[in-house]
Amino acid sequence: MLNNQIINWYCENKRDLPWRNTRDPYLIWISEIMLQQTRVVTAIDYYYKFTKRFPTVIDLALADEQEVLNLWQGLGYYSRARNLHHAAKTIYTIYKGVFPNTYKEILALKGVGTYTAAAISSFAFNLPYAAIDGNVYRVLARLFGIETPIDSTEGKKLFQNIATETMGNARPEIYNQAMIEFGALQCTPKSPNCSNCPLNSNCFAYNSNMVDQLPVKSKQIKPKNRYFYYLFLSCSGRFAIEKREGKDIWKNMYQYPLIESNTELSTEQLLQSDQWKEIFDSSNLVIQSISDNIVHKLTHQNINTKFIHIDIGAKEIKIFKRFIFVNKMESEKYPFPKLINNHILNADF
Repeated sequence: MLNNQIINWYCENKRDLPWRNTRDPYLIWISEIMLQQTRVVTAIDYYYKFTKRFPTVIDLALADEQEVLNLWQGLGYYSRARNLHHAAKTIYTIYKGVFPNTYKEILALKGVGTYTAAAISSFAFNLPYAAIDGNVYRVLARLFGIETPIDSTEGKKLFQNIATETMGNARPEIYNQAMIEFGALQCTPKSPNCSNCPLNSNCFAYNSNMVDQLPVKSKQIKPKNRYFYYLFLSCSGRFAIEKREGKDIWKNMYQYPLIESNTELSTEQLLQSDQWKEIFDSSNLVIQSISDNIVHKLTHQNINTKFIHIDIGAKEIKIFKRFIFVNKMESEKYPFPKLINNHILNADF
């Protein structure tokens, strides 16, 4: 059977990953959330650091959000960390700190989708739910020659049914791990090693010369361009930061004072903008430097960024009461987006 072939391949080729050495649903949950949009090699160090600080769901539930975000700093997609924290509080209050053990209850946790719920249910409790991530979509689409878009409602339902049928009577825990690992290591997105694949004789894509055409996606979202002008206000080794508010990227994290525009601004346009005048009022401040444009790419956004360095005097700090002034050491207590953190690490003032 197909599932036996993949499981046999998995037993011989699987990577030794820390979250595969536990049945603790909390630890599995942390790893699954971290692995969303993050490479395994990157997630490992964060997993060790995060679970050392928060070894149980109760520890996470009782933590301050700023510390959670700080430990997540550099992983990106910070809503994942906020959702983790929110869900941990739910488990603490509703389930008395005991991780729920049914698919329905796990799926109801904030930030947990069908894949993550199936992964936790099968890995921790061996429940018969097929976990379908990008790797599994790719394996199934190529094996069976499925051209239905994987991002369509019809496609998701079709792949779920096929994955469940393929699992058959195999142990869900092993089957799901095997399918995911097979897609990650063998049936890779680009240049898969098809000639050395144990399934190539039964693979529709390989035998039809369609490997590079499957799986199919229907939605192509054009990235939105945003223009961020960060004000690096420095004074005797200290610099200004503020907390991001509202429902936007990097919510509740910290940054330099920001002027945002829908279009690219010249220096003259920036100085004449209402946002600039609101921050600086009538102060006569001299711009030390303006960085080249840095494009920070997110999933559906391109953040076009320039850093404007302005050195201010000690007396002028009083003008900027709305900001927090910190030095590099003090800044380590605050969670910053990678874009800002990199600038702090390299800033010379």
